[in-house]
Amino acid sequence: MQLPRKNGFGSGEFDRRDFLKTAGATGLATLLANPTPSWAASEKPIKIGLVDPITSTFAALGQSEIKGAKFAEAEINKMGGIMGRPLQVLVEDSAGNPGTAVDKCARLLSQDKVDFLMGTVNSAASLAVSQFAERHKKVFIATGGHVDSLTGTACNSYTFRTCSTTWMLTAGDFETLFKKFGKKWYFLTTDYAFGKSEQTDYEAQLKKAGGTVVGGALAPVGTTDFSSYLIDVKAKAPQVLCLLLAGNDQVNAMKQIAQFGIDKQIAVGGALFELEQAQALPPAARYGWWTMEWYWNQPKTPHVADFVKRFAAANKGEYPTARVWFGYASTHAFRLAVEKAKSTESEKVIAALEGLVLPPEVALQPHLPMYRAADHQLLISMFPGHVNSTGKYPNLFEVSSIVPGASIAKSAKEMGCMLHKA
Repeated sequence: MQLPRKNGFGSGEFDRRDFLKTAGATGLATLLANPTPSWAASEKPIKIGLVDPITSTFAALGQSEIKGAKFAEAEINKMGGIMGRPLQVLVEDSAGNPGTAVDKCARLLSQDKVDFLMGTVNSAASLAVSQFAERHKKVFIATGGHVDSLTGTACNSYTFRTCSTTWMLTAGDFETLFKKFGKKWYFLTTDYAFGKSEQTDYEAQLKKAGGTVVGGALAPVGTTDFSSYLIDVKAKAPQVLCLLLAGNDQVNAMKQIAQFGIDKQIAVGGALFELEQAQALPPAARYGWWTMEWYWNQPKTPHVADFVKRFAAANKGEYPTARVWFGYASTHAFRLAVEKAKSTESEKVIAALEGLVLPPEVALQPHLPMYRAADHQLLISMFPGHVNSTGKYPNLFEVSSIVPGASIAKSAKEMGCMLHKA
């Protein structure tokens, strides 16, 4: 595994010691011990440049995507690589920053000569890397940036997306929140593209259903004290507090909501929830109704139990999360496309990815998702449900249903995507 190189962002340089310290907390450091497969010198590697946050408020999510990608890399190389060539996933730290993400992509292209780009957690970085990929004519699979516009109004031929859109996330559980808890909503939203897109989508559905917005606030990324927002929530007395935050911000807000006792008075829920966040919360702060994008407990879905067992064995008992699956599935998608195209040329790989259906052993969900040709969006299932407040890891979420992505996704035309073919 290539270590993130030194850079000049933040308060200091991020070196190998920092990486091991950060990675050790989540088991990522064990990947450094994985032996590199032995290949003949003449067999040129196929290289994927993976840019994800190892630091910042999104660090836990980025590290999970890296684990999934590296697990797939090891799996693919054990099977003989791609077209008889070794696969290398080269990792860089975006620090959750769009400018840093683009700088790291430029380095991966110029110094490492990567064939493809992959990654991003926050939507602003996804949009920036998407534009970079189009300029440099490199295929980019966005693993974890959800903003609608990425495969909507800002779509381009070189960008594909594995995670869902914010519309799919919100449509996954809106009806449950509205019918179960009421029509008076308050939005506490992260002040960047992802949160704003989620709120726009929820508001559209709320308006159509006859609901009302009784209040709202935008919280900057990195907020640690939510008390002023929560005082306003109590004053407005909504029936639903819709929490549209991400990463550590959501963890901090949920802890403080519990301290204020708001979760006992008002229903709390929202679109996206992650197993990483559930793990980081104390039992008293585990509550609410949310949407997962993948979940490890699918007893009726073939291959899932085996995948969970293999991943846990390779990661000191850690269970795979949706973010792990994003990295895993995206890496395998590149493998499948290159093998289908019999080439690493961008235009041929784009054609192979368009309409590509993930096979059951990669999809790991009952409804096999497809990268839609019209906008390059993967139509994955949604897993709405509620937090298991009394559960112990990894049983921290109760899935109420598995919703096929194709049944709730807007069409490419409705999303505003007009692809110009590469």
